[in-house]
Amino acid sequence: MLDKPRNGTRKNKKKAPLPTSVLEPESEFPSQIPLIPVSHTTLFPGMVVPLILPEGRLAKTADSVLEKGGYVGVVYTKDPDIVSGTHAGMMSTGVTTEGEDGSQVEIQVPGQAERVASDPSSDFYPFGVAAKILKRINLPDNQVSVLLAGIRRIKIEKLVETSPNFIADVSYLEEGADDDTELEALVRSSVNQFRQISKDHPLISDEVKVALVNIEGAGKLADFMSSVLVRNVEDYQTILAATDVKSRLQHLLLVLRKEQDVQAVQRKIHDDINSKITGAQREYYLSEQLKLIQKELGGFTDTRTRLLDKFKSRLEALKVNTETRENIEEELEKLGSLHEQSSEYSVCINYLDWVTSLPWGVRSDETHDLRRARKVLDEDHYGLKDAKDRILESLAVRKLRKTSEGSIICFVGAPGTGKTSLGKSIAEALNRKFYRFSVGGMRDEAEIKGHRRTYVGALPGKLVQGLKRVGVQNPVFLIDEVDKIGTGWASGGDPASALLEVLDPEQNKEFLDHYLDIPFDFSDVLFVTTANTLDSIPLPLLDRMEVIELHGYSDTEKFHIAKKHLLPRLLKKNGLKKSNVRISDKALRLIIGQYAREGGVRNLEKEIGKICRKVAYRVAMGRADIVKIDDVKSVEKLLGPPPYAPESTLGKGIPGVVTGLAWTSFGGEVMFVESLMVEGKGGMTVTGSLGDVMQESANIAYSVIRHRCEQSDKKGDKEFFENHQFHMHVPAGATPKDGPSAGITLATSLYSLIQKKPLKEGIAMTGELTLSGKVLPVGGIKEKVLAARRANYHTIVLPKENSKDLKELEPELKKGMKFIRVGNIRDVLRHVF
Repeated sequence: MLDKPRNGTRKNKKKAPLPTSVLEPESEFPSQIPLIPVSHTTLFPGMVVPLILPEGRLAKTADSVLEKGGYVGVVYTKDPDIVSGTHAGMMSTGVTTEGEDGSQVEIQVPGQAERVASDPSSDFYPFGVAAKILKRINLPDNQVSVLLAGIRRIKIEKLVETSPNFIADVSYLEEGADDDTELEALVRSSVNQFRQISKDHPLISDEVKVALVNIEGAGKLADFMSSVLVRNVEDYQTILAATDVKSRLQHLLLVLRKEQDVQAVQRKIHDDINSKITGAQREYYLSEQLKLIQKELGGFTDTRTRLLDKFKSRLEALKVNTETRENIEEELEKLGSLHEQSSEYSVCINYLDWVTSLPWGVRSDETHDLRRARKVLDEDHYGLKDAKDRILESLAVRKLRKTSEGSIICFVGAPGTGKTSLGKSIAEALNRKFYRFSVGGMRDEAEIKGHRRTYVGALPGKLVQGLKRVGVQNPVFLIDEVDKIGTGWASGGDPASALLEVLDPEQNKEFLDHYLDIPFDFSDVLFVTTANTLDSIPLPLLDRMEVIELHGYSDTEKFHIAKKHLLPRLLKKNGLKKSNVRISDKALRLIIGQYAREGGVRNLEKEIGKICRKVAYRVAMGRADIVKIDDVKSVEKLLGPPPYAPESTLGKGIPGVVTGLAWTSFGGEVMFVESLMVEGKGGMTVTGSLGDVMQESANIAYSVIRHRCEQSDKKGDKEFFENHQFHMHVPAGATPKDGPSAGITLATSLYSLIQKKPLKEGIAMTGELTLSGKVLPVGGIKEKVLAARRANYHTIVLPKENSKDLKELEPELKKGMKFIRVGNIRDVLRHVF
């Protein structure tokens, strides 16, 4: 760089009027002169400035001019690479070789002649200054310092050479001005404003102020003041182009006014800062005086002393081991020695506040009354017999062992089946405090294990925060949505792996939070987790938990839940009384069957809540008559048309249409499969937003049915499949579907289409099909049976190996249902037609 940035402020270089000998004009100024481009330095006629040139062509240009005498044009360039010597126009255009006398000679290569520019504005600004080189000094880093004396204004007319030097045709600008009153006024105004600025301008030296007095001539005076203040290239070009001194002084006055405005803003900023500093110092002095006065009166303790006393009193009440006590005492000593303005001071206070607020050794009185526990579970939840029995078994083990250690309970089931409320009931049954936090979408390990204290705003993890909130060491912690925990190992670590230590009874005795950095015993905490599905839970985490499945509710269970729990709670929530609304049992069953068919009761709660809000609006409007809901018309008036038809007729009497049963994370669902056959080149197309596994099941079904048909007498023509193209579709195409349990459903659909036989009415099926025609067991039998009952399908075809799942179903679910157990595709086809 030649000098500092163009628009910045810098210490004024020693610019002074030139000696008379230098200013003496030549008999004739040359029409062509070499150019030295600059990117920041401003030079005016009559001024002397130093300039640093980089090693290379610009330095050689200065040496050539200094050796031969003459002038050099100092002009502003638009391309800083020209100044640094890296511009393409400054690169060598020839080949260097050795001459006869041993010297280096540059030979021009054809096709690389000097660039001749007709328009200098492409690289240079048009106005500059013709200058003489007074002195040359070699610098240690191979750069050259030259002292330039500005002589006359020039204008670049044409750039004629670029190699080895920049040479341009120039014209010399003549200065003119009428010596009149206006000129005198402009000079006085400029000088007065310049002197006013120089009082508060730290970069205008006393030498400049003295030189101002010794300058004669309005034009020279304007140039001198401009050389001190002008740093903007547009202002510089305007003043150089102004041959009329009056115009030059008028533009200079604008520059002086800008500088005055900048100084005014600087003074305001300076005054604001000084007032703040003065106020802070005043507060400090008054605070110190107040401390001395209070100390004399005998009732003063400073903030640090109060904090130390508070933390020490907390520490005395804590039941901690020796190692933990020593660590806390070290932090107390550290707090006593830190300066209050230190960044570590607040960090140390926050840490001591956390570590002394935790419930070290504080436990709630736990009860192991199993009869009371069963009563609490039955009051809070209807049904869920298997889940309640397994919870009571776990509590019985804890009672006999007289310890809180044991396996971690994980409730798995569809949304709305009561997983979270079961965790609350466990806490109530054991007389323990309850704390819930969700890990769904969590991607940062620090949410579990805390942040390091080195980070700004560091906090302990959710587990430690929960202990501080409940105030005991043996609460019930419900970790919600563990199947939706994020896998953010690339950014913030893996929170699922961080849970491994917490949920392992063998490791959580000395759980180490990063923020506390002191082991804490979590073995007394009863951990309960919830999930909608087990597929996305990491296997090491799943291995540490005892899974308790919560199956979907039957319509009867939903009916009792609605009457016993949902309706009373929603009436109270909406400010209603029992006398405001009356929902008959028939209407309630209608809502359950046609508006809320999911496995849980969340949608059922929403529908009843919608009714309560509409009734609340009527009551708030002054209508006191009771709202009776007892038939289809009254239900549809409040809830609109039902989203589910009373009984689906999609599969009745149509060959190729078969009803299957599917399991989702929201419970069981009825799924239809349609097949169509047209003449074509053979093969099969599958649609309906099917996943990879289900598409493979469709291909297996096609191969099995094709093989069976080709072996039969009726469809023995092997050209039948080559001349017909099949299309299999699963409706609700916008809903993704996947899994192997639709295998026999897909095969039956193809067989029904080929044989042109519709299925018997009221049949639904589920089972995985192999290529050899065997039917393998599937999961979610209870949810699928519930879905079939809701859709009025009373015959279910399922694999033989799922017989054990049927034994676990409640008698109420099996009542009125017919179960056909099959082992291969032949059994399936024999029973459904």
